[in-house]
Amino acid sequence: EVVLYDRLVSPEILSLIPESAERIHVGKQRANHTLPQDQINSRLVELARGGRKVVRLKGGDPFIFGRGGEEIETLAAAGVRFQVVPGITAASGCAAYAGIPLTHRDHAQSVRFVTGHLKNDTCDLPWKDFVQNNQTLVFYMGLVGLPIICQQLVAHGMSPEMPVALVSRGTTPHQQVVTGDLTNIVERVEKNAVPAPTLVIIGNVVTLRSRLDWVGG
Repeated sequence: EVVLYDRLVSPEILSLIPESAERIHVGKQRANHTLPQDQINSRLVELARGGRKVVRLKGGDPFIFGRGGEEIETLAAAGVRFQVVPGITAASGCAAYAGIPLTHRDHAQSVRFVTGHLKNDTCDLPWKDFVQNNQTLVFYMGLVGLPIICQQLVAHGMSPEMPVALVSRGTTPHQQVVTGDLTNIVERVEKNAVPAPTLVIIGNVVTLRSRLDWVGG
């Protein structure tokens, strides 16, 4: 009866919402939140207690950088019953549509999902832990912080020639993929004026894209 949806939910998905349902946009983007998170939490409780069937619609998976855990904590504390429907997280969707397997027996035995969102213009992350052999790194929301990400990884011992792919608007008809390495990806992204939302994939698996790009190839 009411759907609270995020900014990255596509028009195609929104068109599936019954016309009788109320739509409430609660999306966020950098430095511009339609509704603060605590107010979203409270609104969910308020609507549910009002006897309405409520859907909280997110892009990707609600439990991976989606604030879903915080929202259902609020519901649980308020005694509101809920159900969680898992989604395809951006890392999986974007990598698949870019022709980049996140793991591969010959290239990567592990994958790490990291938030690349800057706080106070810094990324306070365990950089040394990220420099591992046979590992794929995936940075969500990493466009603005890309120069810092590349600088820090090289400074902590990662090869400057490590392959990098930046996927913009992944899985959509407007998908754009820019590849390079830690030394030149920033320049290439700036040259191509790549728009958000983006996902950054770092690791040897990126080299497979030249053979596995089924969307653009």
